[in-house]
Amino acid sequence: MFGLIGHLTSLEHAQSVARDLGYPEYADQGLDFWCSAPPQIVDNIKVTSITGQTIEGRYVESCFLPEMLATRRIKAATRKILNAMAHAQKHGIDITALGGFSSIIFENFKLEQFPQVRNIQLEFEKFTTGNTHTAYIICRQVEQASAQVGINLADATVAICGATGDIGSAVCRWLDACTDVKDLLLIARNQERLTELQAELGRGKIMDLESALPEADIIVWVASMPKGVEIDPSRLKQPCLLIDGGYPKNLATKIQHPGLHVLNGGIVEHSLDIDWKIMHIVNMNVPARQLFACFAESMLLEFEKLYTNFSWGRNQITVEKMEYIGRLSVKHGFRPLLI
Repeated sequence: MFGLIGHLTSLEHAQSVARDLGYPEYADQGLDFWCSAPPQIVDNIKVTSITGQTIEGRYVESCFLPEMLATRRIKAATRKILNAMAHAQKHGIDITALGGFSSIIFENFKLEQFPQVRNIQLEFEKFTTGNTHTAYIICRQVEQASAQVGINLADATVAICGATGDIGSAVCRWLDACTDVKDLLLIARNQERLTELQAELGRGKIMDLESALPEADIIVWVASMPKGVEIDPSRLKQPCLLIDGGYPKNLATKIQHPGLHVLNGGIVEHSLDIDWKIMHIVNMNVPARQLFACFAESMLLEFEKLYTNFSWGRNQITVEKMEYIGRLSVKHGFRPLLI
């Protein structure tokens, strides 16, 4: 059995979803209540591969909200993720994907130092961030959507915002090794990591966001747009492909201009309907078939009975692992969302 650990995008969103899912006691509560709310299994899932194999899974709502980080409720946030992991393990789930902020919180706050959750010893090999599949799907979106909008990769400059993160660095490795993209622009806050990535790749220009955007034919965001950052669409090339790989996704609402094409990054479509209700509440256009690639990774591992933390740690994603999970993705009927 596979598991998905997720969370909602805001307090307002959480209150609305709680009401829809039949948890009225959660629906009118404020942030303090959500800080103490326990994780819940809120969906039972069935997925059928194009091979004919069917698997079952569970969706674990962590009750984490991004406002917890914004209001410095760090202990509440970390407790949410650990409790959700313990809840999944307690219910016999073999491999669970950490969706959204779950994997970021785990990594940034080094939660592997806290393997004991009450009477449960966390078995970290039962969890995956899903980042390898996400990185693979974003790269395939770059390759396929660029052709859709008339951009030739061999002549294209690609800017990667968040280049030193787990997904961002993997995207850089793939674009360098597996495509003929003309140039890479590397954008991130940590200059030391940027220099290390540039040395690893043997190419790429380290640039700040404002300078890089007007030079890019393709812009890959691997994090949500920072608050207060505004982009002047008139300064961007036309055509320009923007791939929004963050969560929550917000580029499409911020950037609307002729010649600019915004694609929700890291989203896959399944060839067959999935029996679940959870994607109806995260604004997927086709909720029976569209989902986050990180969630799909746990499904792929369940199909293959690979109960291992396939994606784990920072900057450990290789091109070889991306190719491997990509083959499994195709085998079982997943494909990148395109324009």
